[in-house]
Amino acid sequence: MNWIEVSLQTDGEAAEAIADLLQQYGYQGVVIEQTGIEGDAWEGELPPPASLIVRAYLPDDDQVEEHKRRLENGLHHLARIYPMPETPTYRPIAEENWAEAWKVHYKPLRLGQRIYIRPAWLEGSPRPGDVEIILDPGAAFGTGTHPSTQLCLLAMEDAAPLPPRVLDLGCGSGILSIAAAKLGAAHVWALDIDPLAIKATQENAALNNMADAITAQEGSLESLLHSPRRFGLILVNILAKTIIPMCQQGLGHLVQPGGMGIFSGIIAEQADDVEAALRATSLMPYRRRTMGDWVAVEARREAD
Repeated sequence: MNWIEVSLQTDGEAAEAIADLLQQYGYQGVVIEQTGIEGDAWEGELPPPASLIVRAYLPDDDQVEEHKRRLENGLHHLARIYPMPETPTYRPIAEENWAEAWKVHYKPLRLGQRIYIRPAWLEGSPRPGDVEIILDPGAAFGTGTHPSTQLCLLAMEDAAPLPPRVLDLGCGSGILSIAAAKLGAAHVWALDIDPLAIKATQENAALNNMADAITAQEGSLESLLHSPRRFGLILVNILAKTIIPMCQQGLGHLVQPGGMGIFSGIIAEQADDVEAALRATSLMPYRRRTMGDWVAVEARREAD
């Protein structure tokens, strides 16, 4: 079978809306990446993340034209809410090439002072003192190219050495879990409701020789609220529309007294609402980081 690569260039909140739409038709997930990243570039050299590309792959079968029609119809309706192209770019991919097609878009990336993210299929050039993260995201979210992930990584680097017990809630590819383990956490609990994310996290932990430091399991906030586990740091890189209900369910109770949380996947205009929700769950916001339209909020729970 051959495949069709579908891609759209957009910005900010529209990228998430497009990804939700493409997820209905794409095979093995959807990729969101920042454009204009050159190989081995430092974070300070990156262009502002005003432009993102959303990619997915459709089977080129007898349903592909109907899927294209529905996709373009969905984009037409989204364009009434967000400025975006209504027609995607389509590119045919041969059967023997499609599984590798998306990999050509990723190159080694440097962030902050010493974070170095390297795709597993490429040779790298880490420098002495680098925290190297080797990654094959597979079908899971989290390659390091999305601003929300970069903001989390920068916040973690500044907070290092990290507390012994860390939770990565919605772990995706495991990139944040691996970074946490390499930045000082003794053990990281990585949870996701998607079994493909758990598989990716386990495989990437092994690639980085961190399998013993990371426990990746299917699970949700509810499963943790009924357990005695509490954490010095929680990482929640999801979306504001998910973080706010989590706060209402008691998200702050997972943070031990004196501990902190890093919350990302937030559009700038949503930051006030997220911070209000964090305060209601006993977490006090103390810093915002921004990258283009994206915001990460850092918050603490008061010590007893």
